[in-house]
Amino acid sequence: MSIAQGKVAVVTGAGSGIGRATAERLLGLGMRVSAWDLHADALAWLDAYEESSYLRCRVDVRSEDAARDAAAATQARWGHIDLLVNAAGLFLVGPLTEVTAAAIADLFAVNVIGTTLVTQACLPALMAARGAVVNVASTVAVKPTASNSHYAASKAAVAQLTRCWALELAPHGIRVNAVAPGPTRTGIYARAGMSEAQINRLLEDRAARIPLGRTGTPEEIARWIVRLGLEDEWVTGQVLAVDGGMSVT
Repeated sequence: MSIAQGKVAVVTGAGSGIGRATAERLLGLGMRVSAWDLHADALAWLDAYEESSYLRCRVDVRSEDAARDAAAATQARWGHIDLLVNAAGLFLVGPLTEVTAAAIADLFAVNVIGTTLVTQACLPALMAARGAVVNVASTVAVKPTASNSHYAASKAAVAQLTRCWALELAPHGIRVNAVAPGPTRTGIYARAGMSEAQINRLLEDRAARIPLGRTGTPEEIARWIVRLGLEDEWVTGQVLAVDGGMSVT
């Protein structure tokens, strides 16, 4: 029997990118997935799976009520939550001279506050299950870049929340880890207002600085999220770089 069989995961940002790749991987392992996304139509891909294996939830992670209601709906459906994957996120690119207070507030509202609100909402169920949390940070949390300082700061906050929560929640049997992806082609760049040409230039520039010579894929990140969430039972408080070596250059 698969280690995931019969278990329940909440995955935020499940409509695309790393969140979707993670949800698909968990479903493939026999896990039940409560898929949360701001855009309900982005979850249409779930139609390819047995309806009994998933729950579709439209959730704005910035809303405490929305997170609480979706967590309650997940428990009402299956009775427990064993794994939380905080993959919802925003990207912000641009120089210090152009960044606005509103853009910074939106960025932190999703990446930092949203991660907190979702974890709080799922925490009673995670405590009961002695479950696990996997957050999505970023290599730029530890590897400075000149073009997205506030995004890097928000992901550095996620990385430190991961370490602190690991200490706080260990007495409850909850493991908390994070992956720190390197540049990975997902929809996060377009949602930040970047054109296709700008996205290509950014990823090509980053790829040239990566020892393994290419950007990552959502599936490569998802593989480690699942491993940290389900398999490595003596690992907590870690922020794992999955970045082709970018963090060590």
